[in-house]
Amino acid sequence: MSQAPLVLVDGSSYLYRAFHALPPLTTSKGLPTGAVKGVLNMLKSLRKQYPDSPFAVVFDAKGGTFRDDMYAEYKANRPSMPDDMRLQIEPLHQSVIALGFPLLCVEGVEADDVIGTLARSSAAADRPVVISTGDKDMAQLVDGHITLVNTMTGSALDVEGVKEKFGVAPEQIIDYLALMGDSSDNIPGVPGIGPKTASGLLVGVNGGLKELYEQLDIVPTLPIRGAKNLPAKLEEHKEMAFLSYQLATIKIDVPLDVGLDDLHLIEPDREKLLELYTLLEFKSWYDEVQRDTKRVELKASTEAAPVAAVAEAVVVAPVEAVYTTILDQATFDVWLKKLDAATLIAFDTETTGIDAHQAQLVGVSFAVQPHEAAYVPLAHSYIGVPQQLDRDSVLLALKPLLEDPNKLKVGQHAKFDMNILANCAIGGDPAHGITVRGIAFDTMLESYVLNSTATRHDMDSLAKKYLDYDTVSFQDIAGKGAKQLTFDQIPLEQAGPYAAEDADVTLRLHQALHARLAAIPSLASVLTDIEMPLVPVLARIERQGALVDAQLLGVQSIELGNKMVELERQAFEIAGEAFNLGSPKQLGAILYEKLGLPVLKKTGKGQASTAEEVLAKLAEDDYPLPKVLMQYRSMSKLKSTYTDRLPEQINPRTGRIHTSYHQAVAATGRLSSSDPNLQNIPVRTAEGRRIRQAFVAPKGYKLLAADYSQIELRIMAHLSKDEGLMNAFRHNLDVHTATAAEVFKVELGAVTSDQRRSAKAINFGLIYGMGAQKLGKDIGVDTKTAKAYIDVYFARYPGVREYMERTRAQAADQGYVETFFGRRLYLPDINSNKPQERAAAERTAINAPMQGTAADIIKKAMVRVDNWLTDSGLDAKVILQVHDELVLEVREDLVAQVGEKIREHMSAAAQLDVPLLVEVGVGDNWDEAH
Repeated sequence: MSQAPLVLVDGSSYLYRAFHALPPLTTSKGLPTGAVKGVLNMLKSLRKQYPDSPFAVVFDAKGGTFRDDMYAEYKANRPSMPDDMRLQIEPLHQSVIALGFPLLCVEGVEADDVIGTLARSSAAADRPVVISTGDKDMAQLVDGHITLVNTMTGSALDVEGVKEKFGVAPEQIIDYLALMGDSSDNIPGVPGIGPKTASGLLVGVNGGLKELYEQLDIVPTLPIRGAKNLPAKLEEHKEMAFLSYQLATIKIDVPLDVGLDDLHLIEPDREKLLELYTLLEFKSWYDEVQRDTKRVELKASTEAAPVAAVAEAVVVAPVEAVYTTILDQATFDVWLKKLDAATLIAFDTETTGIDAHQAQLVGVSFAVQPHEAAYVPLAHSYIGVPQQLDRDSVLLALKPLLEDPNKLKVGQHAKFDMNILANCAIGGDPAHGITVRGIAFDTMLESYVLNSTATRHDMDSLAKKYLDYDTVSFQDIAGKGAKQLTFDQIPLEQAGPYAAEDADVTLRLHQALHARLAAIPSLASVLTDIEMPLVPVLARIERQGALVDAQLLGVQSIELGNKMVELERQAFEIAGEAFNLGSPKQLGAILYEKLGLPVLKKTGKGQASTAEEVLAKLAEDDYPLPKVLMQYRSMSKLKSTYTDRLPEQINPRTGRIHTSYHQAVAATGRLSSSDPNLQNIPVRTAEGRRIRQAFVAPKGYKLLAADYSQIELRIMAHLSKDEGLMNAFRHNLDVHTATAAEVFKVELGAVTSDQRRSAKAINFGLIYGMGAQKLGKDIGVDTKTAKAYIDVYFARYPGVREYMERTRAQAADQGYVETFFGRRLYLPDINSNKPQERAAAERTAINAPMQGTAADIIKKAMVRVDNWLTDSGLDAKVILQVHDELVLEVREDLVAQVGEKIREHMSAAAQLDVPLLVEVGVGDNWDEAH
């Protein structure tokens, strides 16, 4: 039987990664616990995976190490440990020990050195070793006996895995790190040498740093970009390279007070675990330990005296919430005083529906401290409902508080509540509502900024995730389906606690989320400087709405219907028979059985797929029926989503379309919209442009469209610092023409429209991670030619390639990428052992900073424009935001003035190394203006 491996856990690495990558948790008293839970989960998983193994969990000790003496700047660029992480170290250490794991902290060295010493000692004794870490430095330890596993991602690295991942053997990893450096530890390396260049050099000289410096004369002959300039660069930074080698080398001879025989697991200290889990509020784990304790005690008591009583463990009682339904003036007055004295008010509205522009207000709820909240019902209308306070009197009493910008408030999806209150029509006057001001926080946005992909951002999901609390769902009190009640029909006995809980949970969520955000200043800035100022701006845009020509849409709908009939006829002709174009079964039979088209993908049930992406791929390969089907589906979607639906969505009170904008949906920070979704109206097709023609200006006004030009390429230029790309934008060159001139080796003035179109596909394709095969299909050349074009592109813009390599490596190392403003996008699959998942995450890593930065810039621009319009008092309003474009409704005589100021404010929304160009158009409809 093979020997169970020694398992060495890099506790410091996992603490850091769990803190930054996993959803934050806090106790009811505000103690952060998310990283503790993440690391303990990982340890529990390892213990199950290696039940017979000796273990050591190793943490960095306090104070400096020998590397600080060697290089004063070592790790100097690391920010100080966040307080929320520091607070979790001691309870984590205590929990690890209480669970029965040996825990090691050795002064003067790092956890890596302790692990390296134990690993090599065990390997020398022919015992296998598993090192659980997320640190790439550890790859230098891998050999026939030692394997790395990343328990958080499920990936593993043996000798071949190291070679595949880094391009060098484990024994070259130190040399590899010495050349490229390590920004996380401030190991300097050789400036300008990235992962690909470092591995290329080491493979080229078939050795390490010493052999490289002995063979500098052969470096120019190696197949490495910029190889001719490398010898001088290497010679200049030789001393720093060898210092970096020393800094990156893990010690394997640390004197230790423990040996391999001391590293055995012991029985958990259940009493200590109960104490810790009570402090940390890990209820499910507390219950688990309690059950284990009872089993042990029962067994012992049964053996000693079968009739002896078993002592019950102490159960920590949950905090009892106090919720009040306000039906009398005296109680309302008490709460008014509480609200007036509060430093922060959590509030929520209850309504008859989810359309903020048509739903009616039913009641309002408030909380000013955790576990205490009140609901004021205003319009419940079921038979037997108790007398409620006068709606208008309550709203007039609340109006000064809600409109006071200095009275800070927090909501969950507060934009909805703002619009409801703005439309509440006090006294029956539609123009007389409440303009809520002072929205300082929104828990939906706090969660979204903290980690856009960790969870859904609705209240029920957030409460479960961050408070370990199950809220009462709307379906619990209203029912489901056709018989579901509207909120005004729900009895106050149920409605009151439900509504009060919403305000209470909002306040508690804010306390849990805000502390974690405050520990990461860049994320706190994204919330306070971008997302929160945008909330009232979006609320105003939604209330303003857009005017549409329902008659024109009706004409377009008929035309689309006629085109669909013609396309259906063509499909029948190609198929040789009539069939239902909407039936996957019939369509599959025609495509694959009758016409014999290749099966590209199968459904979960093993049937040949007729999904849109499959048809699109077949259409690309020039199969006629899929081409017709794609056109048919496109027409059908436009008809059902826009030309048929938009007239039905015109608000009868305002005569306008009121879309809803969503800040917390797209992972990259992009805004999305719904009811209707205006982001997906195609701009490149005649049919899509005709739909835009139906968005019109009222008499005496014009539509003004302001659009950022090539913003993602400009952001790429800024992020990559590529001189060629930056110069093209700085000198106002057409970047697609400039790229075409380089790729096709012609003068700027000789670039044809086809060459420019191909260069455009290259420019945008590469930043979206497109490969040579897909690019070749897009521009009509073979894969080899497309690969040659890509090579020329990277030779012309080497900074772009370096940015891509640097970003992939950084994403793999830290698990996320950032925008220019500090927004993070977490990439859970970046270190996946599945190549497809990992490749997709790497493509996202490269593109997300550009998409996310573009999203941040348009958001900042919207706030600037809104502030200017408010201050100027000019008759102009933003009515739409789509991707990188703002659409305004402007009085005719103000068009030139407004256009110039909009261009000015949008251009100044971010200070990049290249100018932001804003194109402004004007017309009687959206298509003309764009």
